[in-house]
Amino acid sequence: MLATDQTTAVAAALHGVRKIYRTRSQRVTALDGVTIVFPAGTFTAVMGPSGSGKSTLLQCAAGLDSPTEGTVEVAGVTVTKLNETQRTLLRRDRIGFVFQSFNLLPSLTAAQNVELPLRLARRRPSGAQIRDALAAVGLADRAKHRPTELSGGQQQRVAIARALISRPAVLFADEPTGALDSTTSREVLTLLRGLVDRERQTIVMVTHDPIAASYAHRVVFLADGRVVGQLADPTADAVAARLAHLES
Repeated sequence: MLATDQTTAVAAALHGVRKIYRTRSQRVTALDGVTIVFPAGTFTAVMGPSGSGKSTLLQCAAGLDSPTEGTVEVAGVTVTKLNETQRTLLRRDRIGFVFQSFNLLPSLTAAQNVELPLRLARRRPSGAQIRDALAAVGLADRAKHRPTELSGGQQQRVAIARALISRPAVLFADEPTGALDSTTSREVLTLLRGLVDRERQTIVMVTHDPIAASYAHRVVFLADGRVVGQLADPTADAVAARLAHLES
């Protein structure tokens, strides 16, 4: 677990989290006693071999799934004490999501896609809010463009702006550059790191790419549902070497 002093704000944390999936024929432990803290204003990459528990960790941390044991906290709220309705409200108000598939509605403009979460929450965002969100991702001049009129990288930027419109305590990103070419990936990763460095946004990113992980402040490695190591100020080569060791 990353050491934090008493003055360091915690954006999210998992304490002793276990997640067990059961079927008629088997019992799979996806997370096995995971304890980890995500300090506010930091960028953490989560990595590990296939089946290591990366996606399950993100889903539990974001309140999309409930752990079998342990507690999850986001923005000072104990998520594991909430009912489904309360978790939905927490995700809407305090948590942002970015996925590999951009999940934009093709019939809506960039601005309309960005404002959609607030509209669904029956809030009426101001024009300034929408412009600021698009400006933060470098798309102030693309507000009226629909997804088909945007490149893949621009669509992911719109998705990031949509995630940021509610000013979330944590932005969870699941393979956010998985569908992008290397040049566009670097642009999106530079944007994400800039949001952390300039805006103190907290980001937790699941990735399989050592280059993507090198943009983070630290990398957390999982294997067999357990945290097996961390790497601060990572380089792509150091991350690749650690992954190769885990996979061997």
